Amino acid sequence: MKRIFFASLLLLSLAGCGSPSSDRKVMARPVPERADDFVFENNLICGRIYGQGLEGETISPGIDIWVKLPGKLVADEWYSHISETGSEDYYHHDHGGKDCYKVSCSLGGGASVPLIDGIPAYPPTNYRSFEILKDSPEETDFILHYPEWEKDGIKMALDKKIAVVPDTYFFKVEDKWSFVGTDSLTIAAGINRHVSQNTVVEECFGKDRYALWEQASDQEHEPEDGLIGVAVILPDADSTALVDGGSHGACIKKICPGGTLTYYFGNCWSKGEIMSSEQWFNTVESESKI
Repeated sequence: MKRIFFASLLLLSLAGCGSPSSDRKVMARPVPERADDFVFENNLICGRIYGQGLEGETISPGIDIWVKLPGKLVADEWYSHISETGSEDYYHHDHGGKDCYKVSCSLGGGASVPLIDGIPAYPPTNYRSFEILKDSPEETDFILHYPEWEKDGIKMALDKKIAVVPDTYFFKVEDKWSFVGTDSLTIAAGINRHVSQNTVVEECFGKDRYALWEQASDQEHEPEDGLIGVAVILPDADSTALVDGGSHGACIKKICPGGTLTYYFGNCWSKGEIMSSEQWFNTVESESKI
């Protein structure tokens, strides 16, 4: 398995992985032209995770959601406008989708984090290196590596593997947690509820899932962004609950050192095929049975 470091980011972003092609339904690539983002999408949904180049502004493991209309890949087009103009305003406006989801220091739309005494132990850095495991028009798999950090005498490190396949509103995650200083670690895979920015929030709890239907979280650039559905599904979860003072809804599971947390996160936009909370919650329930 070949590890790819940031020295080769630009070459990789310009060829092969994530290159424009009419037969592609998935893509994933690093984005050295924009603060080391790592972007990934299929023909229905799109997300990104923050890299080292953004650490002077934002440090967060959270998943940033880009809402879009179903049917095509958009990330390379949107990033190209940043490179050409030097401005990020383009993808904050609706061009068949947009970046309107606020992450800040949170789990965003489906990351995971250890809970130590019930408090999230966020990593002090963004991801620092990556591996592309598979890249084809129908599937791309990658791993993001987070360096070791310490909280209350517990040393932790994370290797986050994400599989991207077409025609689904969900991505599969395998988070491998390495840690010392404790016999077990409680992990929460969850969603930022944006309670301070929403007047209407609908949510659905299940033993193995948490789903949310809310207003777009950041309406700074355009006043109407529709509604978004977000969800996590954690098979064999120990529980599902609100955590961190109610700021997140999460599925929770205890793992042993070297254990892997396998779960799914996904989202939708009300301007696409899923236009109501009922449709979204039914979609989440169907996905949890697969």
